[in-house]
Amino acid sequence: MNLDKIKLPLWLQTAVTSLGGFGLFVVAFLDSSVMTFPVINDLLVIHLSIQNPAAMPFYALMATLGSLTGSVWLYFLAKKGGEALFRRRAGRYAEPVRRWLERNGFLSIAIPSILPPPMPFKAFVLAAGVFQLPLRIFVVALVLARGARYLGEGFLAVRYGQDATRYLMQNKLGFTAIILVVIFLMYLLTRFFFRSVPPLPPDQH
Repeated sequence: MNLDKIKLPLWLQTAVTSLGGFGLFVVAFLDSSVMTFPVINDLLVIHLSIQNPAAMPFYALMATLGSLTGSVWLYFLAKKGGEALFRRRAGRYAEPVRRWLERNGFLSIAIPSILPPPMPFKAFVLAAGVFQLPLRIFVVALVLARGARYLGEGFLAVRYGQDATRYLMQNKLGFTAIILVVIFLMYLLTRFFFRSVPPLPPDQH
């Protein structure tokens, strides 16, 4: 995979080329906050892992931390900016996202975090801030889900090399099934650890 084929602004391509994992952190932060680069983080994790297999866990970590940092920034922005920001950014997804978040706090972040576009990830992040999903649940769900996603992609990159992306495309159903199992296990785990967390307050809007 050639980095030139990954559609990024030239300055970001330069950052990734010169900084490696730290450049990936920057791209992931921007993608999760003020800009949008659909699937770019995944392609960069695969690309860098192929180039340097021994550093694959580091690349997955940087992508996860960048996504977490950008998402937490957006979470607090939404918490301060209120429902108008959420509805403007979420559009037609606003009501379904709100209802789902109020019933399923952990899963409302874990599922969008682990599934690729067109899942409206930022709509769920904004809703988490607006409707005050507890921050620790938000952070744990995002780290576990994004970490599993990037580690899985990195593993495939190391194992299959240049064919990793093709493998993912040809085995969507199997990969999705594994993702769903991972989400279910994470859900059970957090149900155990967060039993004492009070439910979200009822919607006052």
